[in-house]
Amino acid sequence: MKKVLIVGATSSIASACARLWAQQGSEFFLVARNAEKLEQTRADLIAQGAKSVNVHMMDAVDFSAHPAMLENCLVELRQIDIALIAHGTLPDQKACEQAPEVALQEFANNGTSVISLLTVLANHFEKQRCGTLAVISSVAGDRGRPSNYLYGTAKAAVSTFCEGLRARMFKVGVHVIDIKPGFVDTPMTKGLPLPGPLVSSPEKVAQRIVKGIEGKVDVLYAPGFWALIMLIIRNVPGFLFKRANL
Repeated sequence: MKKVLIVGATSSIASACARLWAQQGSEFFLVARNAEKLEQTRADLIAQGAKSVNVHMMDAVDFSAHPAMLENCLVELRQIDIALIAHGTLPDQKACEQAPEVALQEFANNGTSVISLLTVLANHFEKQRCGTLAVISSVAGDRGRPSNYLYGTAKAAVSTFCEGLRARMFKVGVHVIDIKPGFVDTPMTKGLPLPGPLVSSPEKVAQRIVKGIEGKVDVLYAPGFWALIMLIIRNVPGFLFKRANL
């Protein structure tokens, strides 16, 4: 039985992960900003076999709310075995290019809010001296593409932060896993012209995430073939890459 904190708990990937943990009889502290969706997720996890499910409303970009959220979580769970950070948005790249305030808000949604949460959680985990910090980043952070470079920049920042944090936390027995999904069929990607053969389901991605956490993988591409795809993309010479329509 695990004690699991999930921020962004109503997202498709996070919910799919939670169902797998619920089937193991885990205890949950779910955090999201939509009360109705939180209650729906809570009921679903109870039906799946969760031992207990507590919910907490919070907007992740409200940095001042992060410490109180953690305090409330510890009151309910007492210890955290897995903290999964799964919140985020998919920005309109054109809107970000036209308005700096939009770009900065989206960077906060996907970058600085995650860094703030990780900082608060890491200080607790350092005292706890066990557990896993799991962060859903993205393959978009591996290289800046013109179609989504604001989103990719935020995810790259998160991945770099995780790399340094992993080295810090390893010394106290805490694992940090950077999860990089590719294209996933979720409400966030609905309507986008995605290449069908490369699109995965939240359930398949969740299975890989749960196994990756159990196996203490450092960087997890989901599905696994994205590791090869991104290796190729990272190694395309710059003079060619800037001419590509990606």
